[in-house]
Amino acid sequence: MVVFAGQGDPRSSLSLLWRAAAPQPTRGGPGPKPRLSVDAIVAAAVALADEEGMGALSMRAVGDRLGRTAMALYTYVPGKSELVDLMYDSVHAELPSHYPEPEESDDGWRAALTVWAGDLLEFYVRHPWVLQVSQARPVLGPHEYAGLDTLITLLRATGLTAGAVRRLVGTLFPFVRGSAQTVADARLAAAATGSSDAEWWAARSAALTELVPDFAERFPAVSRLEAEGAVEPYPDPGLEEGTEAVPYPEREARETFRAGLGVLLDGIEAARARRP
Repeated sequence: MVVFAGQGDPRSSLSLLWRAAAPQPTRGGPGPKPRLSVDAIVAAAVALADEEGMGALSMRAVGDRLGRTAMALYTYVPGKSELVDLMYDSVHAELPSHYPEPEESDDGWRAALTVWAGDLLEFYVRHPWVLQVSQARPVLGPHEYAGLDTLITLLRATGLTAGAVRRLVGTLFPFVRGSAQTVADARLAAAATGSSDAEWWAARSAALTELVPDFAERFPAVSRLEAEGAVEPYPDPGLEEGTEAVPYPEREARETFRAGLGVLLDGIEAARARRP
């Protein structure tokens, strides 16, 4: 399920996002206005999406949480499209807006970007529904812009050109989003399917071995990589005593994220070295 932002009326949506003016009633019957607010509606919608996913989001469901009808919500928010924009921008306020400013002369930019990427990953994992809001069209809200401004500030410390920084922004955000999607999916898979990852792999590995006995000959590169870079097998052996129990697939996803981020940062370092 992919949701595209900015489908509501531009002026109405941006006025709500930036709180440029008090929202005017758009629909609803006569009588006294319910004692609600845009912030209360957005908070209820975020809680609903966090608990039940984007598929459960509707004006009626949010109204039920607030003890109001959907029509009462329309007095403050024109519709679901505008609500999604408000939700998306609202949760981005959780992201740190400032990191220690690294000096161009040292590798402080690398440490800062590592922390930034980790913070963003955890943010997406806390709110996996955010990953369903496409970045093809930004929300253009204040908190979304604050997050962008933070990343640009960190990348400027690398000393790379404005053009290079722009391309890196377009690389780092999708990389972290993709990694977070893998972590989120790893968390949801067992509950959604009714079988653990260990059970799933055991059943399919046995069937694949039986049905494709020449697998190694047909896919030599895959087989060689599995043999030379084998990972710990299922069932999950768990973690060291005293550490938090994180399922094996999520640990793998997080380790892949760290390795991939390291390669990206190595690339930035190489680009810096090529500067005139």
